[in-house]
Amino acid sequence: MPQEPQTSPGSLVGEEYEVEVGPVAHGGHCVARTEAGRVLFVRHTLPGERVVARVTHGDETSRFLRADAVEILDASKDRVPAPCPYAGPGRCGGCDWQHAKPGAQRRLKGEVIAEQLQHLAGLTPEQAGWDGTVAPAPGDKLPAGEVPAWRTRVQYAIDADGRAGLRRHRSHEVEPIEHCMIAAEGVSELGIEQRDWSGMESVEAIAASGSGDRQVVLTPRPGARLPLVELDRPVSVLRVDERDGGVHRVHGRAFVRERADDHTWRVGNGGFWQVHPKAADTLVEAVMQGLLPRKGDTALDLYCGVGLFAGALADRVGDKGAVLGIEVTKRAVEDARHNLKDFDRVRIEQGKVEQVLPRTGITETDLIVLDPPRAGAGKQTVARLCTLGARRIAYVACDPAALARDLGYFREGGYRVRVMRAFDLFPMTHHVECVAILEPVAKGR
Repeated sequence: MPQEPQTSPGSLVGEEYEVEVGPVAHGGHCVARTEAGRVLFVRHTLPGERVVARVTHGDETSRFLRADAVEILDASKDRVPAPCPYAGPGRCGGCDWQHAKPGAQRRLKGEVIAEQLQHLAGLTPEQAGWDGTVAPAPGDKLPAGEVPAWRTRVQYAIDADGRAGLRRHRSHEVEPIEHCMIAAEGVSELGIEQRDWSGMESVEAIAASGSGDRQVVLTPRPGARLPLVELDRPVSVLRVDERDGGVHRVHGRAFVRERADDHTWRVGNGGFWQVHPKAADTLVEAVMQGLLPRKGDTALDLYCGVGLFAGALADRVGDKGAVLGIEVTKRAVEDARHNLKDFDRVRIEQGKVEQVLPRTGITETDLIVLDPPRAGAGKQTVARLCTLGARRIAYVACDPAALARDLGYFREGGYRVRVMRAFDLFPMTHHVECVAILEPVAKGR
């Protein structure tokens, strides 16, 4: 059995420990301890396994070490051979759970959500109105060994030889690939991996799920010239300016057209849209079922992007209702205003939510949707929302830790979770999407 190294303070990278693997943790790894009690966060393993873990990050002063399971001594019944040839220790860092059965992946994500709710919000699944399950997206429930091709946006890193690949875990190193199994068909058919991208830092491929629109966004290395882009399907080409980070059209449309909630949505300059082709409709349905909008309601859509939830609300509150969306990104605001131009009582404001919302003068509203970035909305914003008297609030979250923290702040402000749902919109990775519906504590008590 590998022993705890007896060395002077320094790097422990490369040291190996035979360990019993404990519970899953947030971030795509499991927790283990060496015989000396040192904490390891181990990737490429599953709870209950016995493995040889090789340290990848950390030294003798670190609170914990990161490691890869390089040998499986006692395998979990949930383990399968990774379908992807690029998955595994030291290889592509894009997927966390290629080695787990699909049902096991969803259970692991459920365990992470439950742990974060308890640790950061003091909530049990029952108190959060959650049945503990993580639902697959429509069409994604596949047998073990099969991988759903769901990722409609893939950011390829380019190595020094001009080959397209993906970053290794917690590394700038590039793993060249010939095919990404989780890439949607519309991305794969472009043939990005078969082209020479010398001079490029990265190439993002976008395949709109609501149209035949295809787009590539090129980020050149300093001083490099753009290549002539000839792919296997017609595409629009954009480039990222090395000076200001702005995105500029080279040829074709500067946007793609997505389809959700029976509307077409313009998404420009490689802007944000849900990556899974079923995600937008799945989330709109969950939000609207939770909010139950009424004709004449007023509503806020915070961090509104190109206006997906604002449009869904506008459809349902009718001509006598009103919707205000707030979004920080200038191009997304332009797209949202274009997408919602047929709704007279929808207004989109640009700026940070915590700055714009106080300036609106709004003191009350019936409904609120917020879909904040990964860091969450934060205590200040949540406290303000709690003063607006909303009948219901829908919180859409891509990070269970941020969700749990903000749910704790909502509780301090007099709101409780009525119901919560979780969706596996990022198969093979540790990411998961949640929708929590909140209501004032005084109601229903």
